[in-house]
Amino acid sequence: MSTVDKAKNKAEKVAGQAKEKFGEAAGDRGKRDEGRTDKVKSDLKDAGEKVKDAFRH
Repeated sequence: MSTVDKAKNKAEKVAGQAKEKFGEAAGDRGKRDEGRTDKVKSDLKDAGEKVKDAFRH
């Protein structure tokens, strides 16, 4: 996994966490759920990159 991909995935995860917390604080379920979705997408991208790395070696 390239360093750039790792950084992008981490940034997406952090943004998702912030969105989720903001949604919880504001009582906005849509924003909270959107943040959770962003975190899950980031985790899935990380997993996919790890699988690709495993097949490269």
